[in-house]
Amino acid sequence: MPGWVLRWILNILAIVLTATLLSGFEVNIWGAIVGSVFLGVINAVIRPLLIILTLPLNILSLGLFTFVVNGFMLYLTAATVKGFDIHGFGWAILTAIVLSLMSFAISFFIKDTSLKMR
Repeated sequence: MPGWVLRWILNILAIVLTATLLSGFEVNIWGAIVGSVFLGVINAVIRPLLIILTLPLNILSLGLFTFVVNGFMLYLTAATVKGFDIHGFGWAILTAIVLSLMSFAISFFIKDTSLKMR
């Protein structure tokens, strides 16, 4: 199984685990699957533009404003995907922090060997 597929499955499980840990974030299994795909797409398309636009705030906050941008991406996903619900922007930021930590741990332990340079 390629590393990216395993990371995707583990990130879906991380979304479900985060929903059980935080009372302001609710998700069902289909919402987690569709939400992870949608979140991946908007993180690839919209997030880089927002990071560039908010660069002065990011510099002033020493990078902490990135959590606000990540929270906005989750909030946008919750507004679009049925079964992926966040109860307020504060919960979106807290969910973004927890998911970022889990995603970092998953990416640290699961490497994609098919992308290695020869």
